[in-house]
Amino acid sequence: MTWIYLIIAGLFEVVWATMMKLSNGFSGYAAATVVGMVLSFGFLALATKHLPLSIAYPIWTGIGAVGAIIVGLVFFKDTIAPITWIFIAMLVIGIIGIKVTS
Repeated sequence: MTWIYLIIAGLFEVVWATMMKLSNGFSGYAAATVVGMVLSFGFLALATKHLPLSIAYPIWTGIGAVGAIIVGLVFFKDTIAPITWIFIAMLVIGIIGIKVTS
């Protein structure tokens, strides 16, 4: 269950970052941003009850980073340089590596 909490925390990190973008300076989606933050931190706190911080935090931020990239590409039509895909892949490999070796 601990790993599920950590994944949920990472997904809510993507939610609050997306809502912050949509809030346009905290004018529209500010409440959704705050709710996403509270849920993200709350689930991270549950995960860190049983996981070391040195494992939980990088995975949480990694899920948020990769998720934000995906949201940016799909919903906001962001563009990234082709070489950036190599670094995104390395990030995903790092997240998987931390999980597998912990």
